[in-house]
Amino acid sequence: MEVIHPRCAGLDVHKKSVVAHVKIPQGSEARTFGTTTDAILSLADWLAAKGVTHVAMESTGPYWKPIWNVLEGHVDVTLVNPQHIKAVPGRKTDMKDAEWICDLHRHGLLPRSYVPERPQRELRELVRYRKSLIEERTREVNRVQKTLEGANIKLGSVASNVMGVSGRAILEQLANGVDDPEELVRLAKGRLRGKMAELTEALKGLVQPHQRFMLREQLLHISDLEAVIEDVEKEIAERLAPFEAAVAKLMTIPGVGRRVAEVIVVEVGADAGHFPSDRHLASWAGLCPENRESAGKQLESRSRRGNQHLKQALVEAAWAASHTSTYLGAQFRHLSKRLKGKKALVAVAHSLVTIVYHVLKDGAEYKELGQNYFDRLDRERLERQAVRRLQSLGYEVTLTPKNSAA
Repeated sequence: MEVIHPRCAGLDVHKKSVVAHVKIPQGSEARTFGTTTDAILSLADWLAAKGVTHVAMESTGPYWKPIWNVLEGHVDVTLVNPQHIKAVPGRKTDMKDAEWICDLHRHGLLPRSYVPERPQRELRELVRYRKSLIEERTREVNRVQKTLEGANIKLGSVASNVMGVSGRAILEQLANGVDDPEELVRLAKGRLRGKMAELTEALKGLVQPHQRFMLREQLLHISDLEAVIEDVEKEIAERLAPFEAAVAKLMTIPGVGRRVAEVIVVEVGADAGHFPSDRHLASWAGLCPENRESAGKQLESRSRRGNQHLKQALVEAAWAASHTSTYLGAQFRHLSKRLKGKKALVAVAHSLVTIVYHVLKDGAEYKELGQNYFDRLDRERLERQAVRRLQSLGYEVTLTPKNSAA
C-alpha cells in the first residue's frame, strides 16, 4: 500500500502510561512514557527529535486530552474512534497496539474524529459539567421524595413541584421540627392555596428524628448545588457571548430552548462547515441507523453510537416539538402511526439535526412548513382513506370540489 505519512507515530494511551511507536524512513522505534506533564513533554521532545509530522491515538476516556493539549500545534494529531481500529488476533499488547495504530495511520487508513479548538473544548466541558450538576440536583430531589414517603408525608401528591416556593418552605419547617399540619399549610402560596384541605391531609405524617436530619442535609445539598449551577451558568454565558447570534437562530426552531441551543453550539460549533454534509452530522450525532444488509435484504437496525450529549439534547428537543402545532409536531404524529417505540422521536431528532446543520452552516433562517404539510403532500391518499371510512359506515360518497359546487 502507498505510504501517506512517511514520518508518523502511533500512541497507545493509558491512565499511567503512553506507548509510542515511531516509523520513519530510517527505521522504527518504540518507547513507553508516563502521563505526568514532564513525561508528556519528554514524549513531545522525542517525537520532534525523530522528525515525526503525524501522530494518531485512540480516544481512550479522558486520558487523551492532556496529550492532545501538549502535541497540538507541534505535529498533526489525529484522534481515532476505537471502533475504527480493528484488532488483529494475536496482537494484543501495548507495544503491538501502538505499532498497529502507527501502521494504519502511515497508510492513511484512520478516519479523523472531530476535535474542536481549545476555547470550544473548554466551553464544552463547562456545559457538560452543568448538565451533571443538574442531574445530581434531580437525584437529590428524588431522595427528598423518598424521605417524605418514608414519613408518610404526601406533599408530592398535592404540589406539582415539591421544591417550589411553597414546597420548600414547608420542607424547611418539617426539617426544623414543625409537625402541625395547620401551621404548615399557612406557608402555601399561589395555586396551592386552593388545595388547603387536601394539603392539610397530605401533611399528616410520622416524621422521625433521623428523617428530619436527612431532610436538613438534603435541602442543604440542593441549595449548594443550585449555587454552583448559578456560578457555572454565569461562566457559560460569558464565554458564549460571541456566539449569541447562533444561539438566537437555533432558538427559532420548534422545541429548541436556550439550553438545548447552547449544547448544540458547544458540541457542533457555531459553524458546522467542518462536517461535509448534514448526513455526516447526523451520523456523528448517532441519529441515523446503522447499515445492516445481508443477501440483498435490509435488516432492522438501531441508531448508531455517536455524540451522546448532542443526541440527548436533540431527542429532548424533538419531544418538546412533538407537542407543538408545527411541521415537526405533525411529523411525529404522522410517523408514530407506523413506527414502534421511540423510533418516531429519533426520526424527528434526525430532522432537527438536518435543520441545525443548515442554520449553522448556511446561516439560513428556519422556515415553518406548517402542521398541514403532510395533508397537502398526500391529499389524494387522505381523500381515498376518508371515502373508504365513510363507505364502511354505510354512506354513499361523492366528492365535489368546492369551486365546482359554487
